[in-house]
Amino acid sequence: MLLFLKFLLAHILGDFVFQSEKWVKNKEEKKIKSIKLYFHIGIHALLLLLVLQFNLQEYWLAFLFIIGTHCLIDLLKLYLQTKNTQRIWFFIDQVLHLITLGFATSFYVDFSLPIENFITDKILLLIIFLLLVVFVSAIVIKIIITQWNPESEKENDESLAKAGRYIGMLERLFVFTFVISNHWEAIGFLLAAKSVFRFGDLTSSKDRKLTEYILIGTLLSFGFAIFLGVLYLYLLNLL
Repeated sequence: MLLFLKFLLAHILGDFVFQSEKWVKNKEEKKIKSIKLYFHIGIHALLLLLVLQFNLQEYWLAFLFIIGTHCLIDLLKLYLQTKNTQRIWFFIDQVLHLITLGFATSFYVDFSLPIENFITDKILLLIIFLLLVVFVSAIVIKIIITQWNPESEKENDESLAKAGRYIGMLERLFVFTFVISNHWEAIGFLLAAKSVFRFGDLTSSKDRKLTEYILIGTLLSFGFAIFLGVLYLYLLNLL
């Protein structure tokens, strides 16, 4: 595990700390002809040498494998991603890098992760409730409040695309986490913070229906998250 953490440290430093946005844009524009791509790979190589304390006699295979695959994965991302798929390829790129780091670690230590250790009653219960909090609650709340739907076309133009949906998902996830970790005071802080940010919209709006619509949605979102958090703790104690 220590070896994997060393590889991971070098990766984080190389991909996020010592890579500027200008380098990323240069790589996207020039791809394989970008000199910044090779600077980036060179920095990764130097960082790997540092975390391995220049012990290439023992770790030369992992060193070559990580550097080689890192270059190939970066090129794959540069040539396959588009403006519409940049976010997706960012996560694909990072997952592939992590897989290669784990594979390189397995050259020297037993790095197997038995799947049966992850499929337990408690983990399955948590996954189910996370899905209920993030996705199922969103659909139920939408069904309940769409009978009013007072939002005007003007307001929709001024809002970020799907921002309300993601805000709701995140706030329910936060509230659920606060409940199962027994930090109820944080729920009040979150509700107060949202009220402050929403205060301007509510006071400037002359539409009373819009104000009521926002309040109903917020209370339903918090209510579902709290209910599911309490129910999860109850069922968890029964296992």
